[in-house]
Amino acid sequence: MTETDSDGTRSSRRSRQEGPEPAAVDLRRVGANPDFWYPVALSRKVRRGRVIAATFAGERIALYRGKSGTVHALEDRCAHRQVPLSMGVVEGEVLRCCYHAWAYRGDGRISQIPYLSKGDGRPPRGVRGYPVREAYGMVFVFPGDPQKAPDVPLPLLPAFASPRYRTMTFSRTVRCHYSFMHENLLDMNHQFLHRGVVGKLHPELLGYETSARSVEARYLFTHTGGKRNRGAGLLAAEGFSGRDSADVMTIRTEYPYQTLDLVPENADHPAFRLWAVYVPEDAEQRTCHAYGLLMIEKPGIPGALNLAWPLIRRFTERVFAEDRMAVEAEQRAWDEQGEDRNHEIFPLILDVRDVLRSNGVPLRHRPTACARADGDLSMPASDHCATE
Repeated sequence: MTETDSDGTRSSRRSRQEGPEPAAVDLRRVGANPDFWYPVALSRKVRRGRVIAATFAGERIALYRGKSGTVHALEDRCAHRQVPLSMGVVEGEVLRCCYHAWAYRGDGRISQIPYLSKGDGRPPRGVRGYPVREAYGMVFVFPGDPQKAPDVPLPLLPAFASPRYRTMTFSRTVRCHYSFMHENLLDMNHQFLHRGVVGKLHPELLGYETSARSVEARYLFTHTGGKRNRGAGLLAAEGFSGRDSADVMTIRTEYPYQTLDLVPENADHPAFRLWAVYVPEDAEQRTCHAYGLLMIEKPGIPGALNLAWPLIRRFTERVFAEDRMAVEAEQRAWDEQGEDRNHEIFPLILDVRDVLRSNGVPLRHRPTACARADGDLSMPASDHCATE
């Protein structure tokens, strides 16, 4: 819940509280909701006729591109001996296990068992097939309830296809719970961390709004001194002259994705737009893969962005490296303490924590061994066994 202050600033009623946030479920023990589309690979990594391994929250996934160019996503294990299908061979539109050559269609059903005689018993189904779509140069899978997939839209990114913008793609593993990444981008009060590349930046929170699935904050950024990296100015559309401007930055967590738009002073559209998502990799979700699309406005001078591209890339990589250093340190502290002991005082971050908690799911602890009572090989072992 938010309210409007007398100066027009949107702020949370939490701001009247003092001390640590109230007792609640530890956010670092909350899993990402699987009922959304998540990228698990860059499209260019899944070449025609090849298979690669991917993961979502401890679920191993085999991605392969058939002869037609269509990408398929299967549970990464053969129903026969559990050998990873990502070690297999693509033949046309099927994926064949490298061990005994069992072949699977794109939906996970068994296509062929080469040595099976007529009358021999067959496995009831095969392995799990995931809904899969390609967009924005990435392969998205729907790891949740497949019946929900048709009704859940992919993120809408009109700037990606706009001739006004050129896109820079990021794909990096970060050793932290995905929630630390949401907090890092939303809380722009950490600019001291980047003082070596952006100089002295003063972020002023103009206001924010919170709903059941989102938090959106608006900041006014002014440069108050210090040396500023050339790539930062080029990204903010200040040109090679390096003139300073007051920029308005809008950051939004719309579960489970995050966006950032920067509009320079006197401009009517963003100089750049960032879309990001943090996909958990391990079952305990202490590691995530950050996928980002940075859509940068092309300047009026032809070829200028090509010249600026290496400078912008180096700048963004350095900022990301500093952010990664900080969030991984936060995760290490959590691991050492066994709980979240930080005392957050920024109402905006308290609100985004509530959004992440309420939209997330409890983490499932995978048993080390169990028996499958119903014989259905299409479901992961964790769906057949009692959890800890």
